[in-house]
Amino acid sequence: MIFYLSDTGNTGWAAKTIAERTSDRLLFIPELLRSSSTTFELRRGENLGLCFPVHGWRPPMIVREFIKRLRINTDGHYVYALCTAGDNIGETMDILSKDLSEKGIRLNASFSLIMPESYLGLPFFNVDSPNKERAKQETAEKELNGYLREIVDKREVRHLVCGHWPRLNSRLLGGFFVRHLITDKKFAVDSRRCVKCGICADVCPTKNVIGGLGYEPKWKHDGSCIACFACYHHCPHHAIDYGSLTKHKGQYFFGRKRN
Repeated sequence: MIFYLSDTGNTGWAAKTIAERTSDRLLFIPELLRSSSTTFELRRGENLGLCFPVHGWRPPMIVREFIKRLRINTDGHYVYALCTAGDNIGETMDILSKDLSEKGIRLNASFSLIMPESYLGLPFFNVDSPNKERAKQETAEKELNGYLREIVDKREVRHLVCGHWPRLNSRLLGGFFVRHLITDKKFAVDSRRCVKCGICADVCPTKNVIGGLGYEPKWKHDGSCIACFACYHHCPHHAIDYGSLTKHKGQYFFGRKRN
């Protein structure tokens, strides 16, 4: 069983690749929370996997909320977690391990994959160049193949890119991120560019964007936004911006064809 969150597709690719290899069930965390389905039973010999993108050098708040509500017995089962990030993950897995231990779940293995950058909510953040994007994807594919062998063999390992200042990034900068940067209030649409295709509403993992075919998007402002920028990145006419922070910046989602 794999619980996963994905916004611009990096983690979705990784989680689906693992599920195809292991034949594990693949379950999308936002859908489970919307349906209040948080009680599960593992089959004999089944692993428990958690796959998610790093948000502010921490597990996303929606993932942590899901773990708080999760009811599952993992005694005798292999538990692993895999996260994706554009650069490094800080103390993400230590935070996750603590959250899981409070539910009586022991994390046996943890992995990180460095994937193309998609977070643009700070002035000095932008998408990677086409060459760097390709290089990251090629390296991640090779690393994931190695991780898959270790997952199948149920090895207790840690393959993590924590960076030079994991404590500073996760605790100080991560705290600032949670308090001030997880918001939809800065998102706005340019009516001159918007063609009302509805893609932004379709790709929003938390269904925070009100819209659809024939409508300009609106954001709910109800606290459900996770600031993943999926709406921004998937807009085919670059009609969505996050205040002035995304002006003249690029777009990325997994599988996007670069010009």
